[in-house]
Amino acid sequence: MKEILNLLFEHKKLSKEQAKEILINITEGIYKESQIAAFITVYLMRNISPEELEGFREALLEMCVDVMLDCEKFIDMCGTGGDGKNTFNISTSAAFVVAGAGYKVGKHGNYGVSSTSGSSNLLESLGYKFTNDVSRLNQQLDKSNICFMHAPMFHPALKSVGYIRRDLGVKTFFNMLGPLVNPARPKYQIAGVFNLQLLRLYQNILNKTHDNYFVLHTIDGFDEVSLTADVKLASKYGESLINHEDFKFQKLLPKDLFGGNTKEEAVNIFIRIINNEAGEAQRNVLIANAALAIKCLENEKPLEECIAIANESLQSGKAKEALTKLLELN
Repeated sequence: MKEILNLLFEHKKLSKEQAKEILINITEGIYKESQIAAFITVYLMRNISPEELEGFREALLEMCVDVMLDCEKFIDMCGTGGDGKNTFNISTSAAFVVAGAGYKVGKHGNYGVSSTSGSSNLLESLGYKFTNDVSRLNQQLDKSNICFMHAPMFHPALKSVGYIRRDLGVKTFFNMLGPLVNPARPKYQIAGVFNLQLLRLYQNILNKTHDNYFVLHTIDGFDEVSLTADVKLASKYGESLINHEDFKFQKLLPKDLFGGNTKEEAVNIFIRIINNEAGEAQRNVLIANAALAIKCLENEKPLEECIAIANESLQSGKAKEALTKLLELN
């Protein structure tokens, strides 16, 4: 590790193969804790390269608990977290709207990074029991159109560095990897990122691995379609800027997306949303993100039609039904 650190301190970058090998060695306990902390800290002071991120991703996927879902076409919907906005559970809520519309969702998630309640916090509070039993996940996907993969259950290798990350107490390159290491390896995905540099990195990887994807970043900092500003959107079909007008919605203020001060408040907000009892701002953000996921799966559909499909799922109660079925299958 000493040679690796000296190389990095000289502002040199790792090859994909080097990055992969180092991360595997880290999780296998080959290096000292102080060396691992120093290695992680390097990436707080400079940007990660495409080759480094790809190598780290390949290492985690090689070491993960593999999941083979009995479905060829399903989508993952998640963000990196770390945008510091403390929004309500937008991607999780939107995932149930997409499932309620009849599409398959294989969601990968974890506890909150920058919000009061991440997807894992939310589902756990609702009584969902995490599992890495593939047969149970397939049953959930079949009956409710959605299954949930709690990241720590599928990436046990990361347990060895968990306490180092907690002691550092800052966002690290591991936070960038979350949406890239879904153990079911979806071919369709919406991934929100917290800056434009990371959007480019994701685009580089997903172009090689996915049938279609949307990587998005709202230019005022959100890792979701927030309807508060223009959204930079990258996909298999190119790049564009979209905003609230493309969805025929009013522009929002950041405070309209507040996710609560406690986990209990976050759960209550989610329940109101999924019951179609939320305010217009929350509902519109939810529909916009769900519509993009449907558009990702069916690129030939006009966005207007995708919005109508998402809206019908929420208003008809089908989104809530997807949640109810998922919880019943515990």
